[in-house]
Formats: sequence, structure tokens, C-alpha cells
Amino acid sequence: MPTFSSLQDLRAAIGQELGPSEWLEITQARIDRFAEATDDFQWIHVDAERAVNGPFGSTIAHGYLTLSLVSKLVREYYSIKGAAMTVNYGLNRVRFVSPVPVGSRLRARSSLIEVTDVSDAVQVILRTTIELAGVERPACVVDGVTRVYFRS
Repeated sequence: MPTFSSLQDLRAAIGQELGPSEWLEITQARIDRFAEATDDFQWIHVDAERAVNGPFGSTIAHGYLTLSLVSKLVREYYSIKGAAMTVNYGLNRVRFVSPVPVGSRLRARSSLIEVTDVSDAVQVILRTTIELAGVERPACVVDGVTRVYFRS
């Protein structure tokens, strides 16, 4: 797993592919827990009987559930050593390209797009693609912005 311990290491890795993560199965239990946490009980996510006859043939994960898994998945193949703190600063672009049916497996891979000095931190833009096993189009593509505060 690449470990970056300086600004120079990060800059040298711009354009480098990172990953992929391990495959992660999306279970109905995970979808239901996300629905509980967000109060999003739309039937395409939580009503298996109705979803069989719906547009996707089964329940599907919430798009925001897929997005929320980015942090977990990228930690499997990317780390920054020597940082006092890293903070999710925001998202520049998010696209939910394909639905994530219950029982499917997904994984992530990323590329460092940009590394910029900002006040007392370094801003890193990481483009992450969430792939679905056996599906050509990705589930999600996101440009995440992280602020990295190195120890002085």
C-alpha cells in the first residue's frame, strides 16, 4: 500500500493509480442500517417484495451509501504518514453512474488528481471510481477533496 509521508511524495504521485480495494458485498442489512441512519426508506432500497417488480429487479443501495463507503475503501490502499490530521473538505464532482443491487460486490480505485498548498495545509483531490463486479460501467465516480495537515 502506498504511504505518503511528505508533500513531495504526494506531488510525485499525481496521476498515479491507487488500489484497487478488496471487494465489498452490499447486503440488505447494510442498506437497511443506512436507511435507518438517514430516514430514507424509499421502497427501491428497503422493500424487497415490491422492488422485485421495480425498475432494478431488486432493492438497490442508496447512492449516498455508495458514496459514504469511499472513505472505508480508500483506506485499504492509500495512507498519509506523518499527518497531524486529515479532514474531508468536500466534493468537487459526484456521479452515480449505475445502480448497486443488493448482493452485488463493489470495490474502489483512485488517482491523485491535484495537490495544492492552502494556508496551513495541503489540499488533495482524489478521483475515486467505485466499480461493480461484472458490470462495465462504474457505480460511482467522485472527486473528493481532503485537507492534510502535516506535523511541523
